[in-house]
Amino acid sequence: MSLGDDGYGDDRHMTRTRLPEGEFAPHAQPRRGLPSRRNLMTVVGVVVLLIAAIAFANRGGGNSGSGNGGSGSGADKGASSRATAPTGTKPVEGKGASGLPSGFAHSEQGAASAAANFAVSLVSADILKPQRRHQIVEQIFTGDKAPELQTKLDAAYSKDFLAKLGLNENGDAAKGMTYVSRTVPVGTKATEYSDSSASVDVWCTGVFGTAGTGSTTPVANDWFTMTIKLRWVDNDWKAEAFSQKDGPAPVNSDRTASTADEIAKAVEQYGGFTYAR
Repeated sequence: MSLGDDGYGDDRHMTRTRLPEGEFAPHAQPRRGLPSRRNLMTVVGVVVLLIAAIAFANRGGGNSGSGNGGSGSGADKGASSRATAPTGTKPVEGKGASGLPSGFAHSEQGAASAAANFAVSLVSADILKPQRRHQIVEQIFTGDKAPELQTKLDAAYSKDFLAKLGLNENGDAAKGMTYVSRTVPVGTKATEYSDSSASVDVWCTGVFGTAGTGSTTPVANDWFTMTIKLRWVDNDWKAEAFSQKDGPAPVNSDRTASTADEIAKAVEQYGGFTYAR
């Protein structure tokens, strides 16, 4: 289901919910791309190259680089490498009352870490559960923005919308079904930064859908980029607004899809992470 510019539904697009002013609620079956038909030898060649690259990167000895991920000097090289290079700085001090990470560093890295963790929460299965959603929004958004966003999300995740995902009004799947919504940040990029505010793009992939026999929204993957605007409030980064766009998405692999039972067990057995640069 998709919300148009006037905020009303359009049943032609049941795979994504968009809120007014560019905000969004991305919970539903992602679109599937056409299956790729790559040559087997090409696949083998890529795997061999990846293994060789990993072995080279993990070789001991030598002066492999500096803290910003670059091995040379100069502002241009440092600026180009910092978007993906790990800094080694502790990402976050603790957790808030809702159990989500909090206490991010007052730095560009801290803003990037906050945005990555906020993206995970905003596209989680918990955001579909009313009580849990209120806790999440209250913690990660600024006090002046949280009430308005809370109202929009409550309206977007209506009883009718949840029913189309196979969930009840509390966001729970039917007996024998498991609703999956797991987001993985691939990288972050701070497009704006100052001591008081920041804007961070978070490139994400994830798995979304309902696992179980007879599911009408089987679990599939998606790629998207979230832009999260942040403000430094009460010694922590808080979100003011967020938006989303599709991609960048790679070519689909030729792997055989796992069974619904395997996906459901994976979600139960594998925990998430606190994300940071």
